[in-house]
Amino acid sequence: MAQLGHALGVDFGTSNSAAGFLCDGKPRLINVAPDQKTLPTTFFFDFENRKTLIGEPANQALLSGADGRYMRALKRVLGTTLMHEKRQILSKRVTFVDIIAGFLHQIKTRAEAETGLTFDRAVSGRPVIFHAANDPRETQSEADLRACYLSAGFKEVEFIPEPEAAAIASGALDQSGEIGLIVDIGGGTSDFSVFRSDKGRAVILGNHGVRIGGTDFDRAVSIDRVMPLLGKGTELRKEMGVGRSPVPNAIFNDLATWEKIPFLYTAQDRRLANEMARLACEPEKMDRLSIVLADELGHELAFAVERGKIAANAGGAEPGIALDRIEQGLMCALPSSELALILAPLAQKLRVGAQETLQIAGLNPAHVKRVIYVGGSSLMSVVSETMKTQFPDAQHAFSEVFTAVADGLAIASGRTE
Repeated sequence: MAQLGHALGVDFGTSNSAAGFLCDGKPRLINVAPDQKTLPTTFFFDFENRKTLIGEPANQALLSGADGRYMRALKRVLGTTLMHEKRQILSKRVTFVDIIAGFLHQIKTRAEAETGLTFDRAVSGRPVIFHAANDPRETQSEADLRACYLSAGFKEVEFIPEPEAAAIASGALDQSGEIGLIVDIGGGTSDFSVFRSDKGRAVILGNHGVRIGGTDFDRAVSIDRVMPLLGKGTELRKEMGVGRSPVPNAIFNDLATWEKIPFLYTAQDRRLANEMARLACEPEKMDRLSIVLADELGHELAFAVERGKIAANAGGAEPGIALDRIEQGLMCALPSSELALILAPLAQKLRVGAQETLQIAGLNPAHVKRVIYVGGSSLMSVVSETMKTQFPDAQHAFSEVFTAVADGLAIASGRTE
């Protein structure tokens, strides 16, 4: 049997991705984009030029108003029936396996072009929980992700829990015997790992996760702040007779969910929005919904929410969500104090997730001497404030939040050589 090539550590993320390998005993991340170690996990299918764009070019195509279809957060589709449904895109019938495989193939190709090596093996991160503990979709999710890697051209795939990879790269292993907790808040999931440092290695004592991430923060903000401006919570007049009925919530819930936005631009949904606008007690709000669907502005709206969330988290003077693409001058306020209230239910779930991880490890909060944060969404202050309340005596530190998992996977890839 021919010997396989080198192993590439790949962090395929809900919002961003990165890859690297072990070089001279140290992790080396590749340039997955020009002079960039991370790549937005985004896709734009350009209808005019018949091309598929990924990463920042995909984001720019969307924001410039190019004619096409934009997708983000496809990692959250793993394990669902949507993964294998064929859909017509750029004159081809493809599945989400094909789409994600194309993205991973680009990472593989760019890594090989930069290094001159052949990467036949992938050491991939995976969330501890894709959907929920004991959910039958868990096994299917990993099977789907494996199929994506194999379709991308890798011949072997090994999976490592993402927080375990972060523990490997955390630099917290110098104090032998110390108990630490990795809090990895990504775009789609939050993972926790309790580890004990042992001679420079991380011994994992317990892994756990919850299906909450940055996209859920966005969704909560959007539903609370933005969707009421589009008619959520208003009423419709009866078509016949007197009386009123509440506007259905389903379309607003989908519009606030990154991975569901591309499926809302159908003739049926547009007709529904127009009909609700006709019967609306507050027609100016429902008209905005019709505009969003007619002009396919769902992702622009989601980006506006994300920017507003980040600004509010930073504590700016007048944070808010600018919705000029929908209506000139339309803005909704988002003070930092109200952001904390909106995200409080999700923070409670994170607290429970960390607590359950300790229970799995057979420990209590006093055992944890260090809490290490990774993942871009760990920068939300609600995350660290929640953990500091739960672990008041621990040292709290932020690792390389955007690349810690990739660094750990790169180190792990060298161990499989």
